[in-house]
Amino acid sequence: MSPALRRVRVLINPKSGLGLSVGGLLKALEEAWDVPGCQLTYQVSRSADDGREKAARAVAEGVDTILVVGGDGMVNSIGAALVGTPVKLGVIPTGSGNGFARHFGIPLDPERAARVLARADPARIDVGEMNGRPFFVTCSLAWDAALVKSFEKFPVRGILPYVLAGAIEWIAFSPQPFIYRLDGGAAQRLERPFIFTIANLTQFGGGARIAPQARPDDGHLELVTISKRDAPRVMANASRLFDGKLDHVPEVQTRRFQRLKVERARPGAVQMDGELIEGVQDVVVQVRPAALTVLVPGARDRE
Repeated sequence: MSPALRRVRVLINPKSGLGLSVGGLLKALEEAWDVPGCQLTYQVSRSADDGREKAARAVAEGVDTILVVGGDGMVNSIGAALVGTPVKLGVIPTGSGNGFARHFGIPLDPERAARVLARADPARIDVGEMNGRPFFVTCSLAWDAALVKSFEKFPVRGILPYVLAGAIEWIAFSPQPFIYRLDGGAAQRLERPFIFTIANLTQFGGGARIAPQARPDDGHLELVTISKRDAPRVMANASRLFDGKLDHVPEVQTRRFQRLKVERARPGAVQMDGELIEGVQDVVVQVRPAALTVLVPGARDRE
């Protein structure tokens, strides 16, 4: 373990990780992190607000590393409190999609992730902001946001409910026109947006790479758009989501930017790192370069 890692706080989401062996994870954490010269403590995050409050308190107490045991939603709520601070974020994935962990090659087995992160290197990454609220993986405004609303109604988590939610919203989703500007340029109009996703990392989650060329440290975000008219042709090439070649499909438009402004006629849903925000009309998205420090496994430890 790096000698710089001295005060480590583990924040656990007890609702995440169906089938998670808590005993096995705690043993792995103690073996890898509870070593001479390191103070290891644990807390439970009972909600997004509770997690943010406990993370902010940890920063104030001088904790230098926070390990999040949860999914992308918890990574978002805890990470938001760490933006702009020197505190390092480590992610032990136990969620449904785990887009953050998949992007950085963090093992999806929590016990192995705990061990790997103990020898991981710190790296500064960019952070996206939607109307001032940070996100780390993706932010979506069209069908790709509406399906989260359906997904949240399912009593269980996992890839199958996510696919079913997508099928439901394929029929139910009614696009509205977007007028948007990239980096202060000319206004562009998208009549019937089906996919309108801003990506900081490559992943939607579950292995689906919505923005294969997205880089976490290039000072830019990626806008990925697909019109409703073109959606059937893109879905016929759905395998490209998983082989890293979605941007090779002609109907998929991808653009890099630092600031995006979106105007829409009526409020709609916004998805941020897998969590739903409703009733948002106009949107401003911008990048904060190198605003968060994360633990990234070395090449030999990545999945």
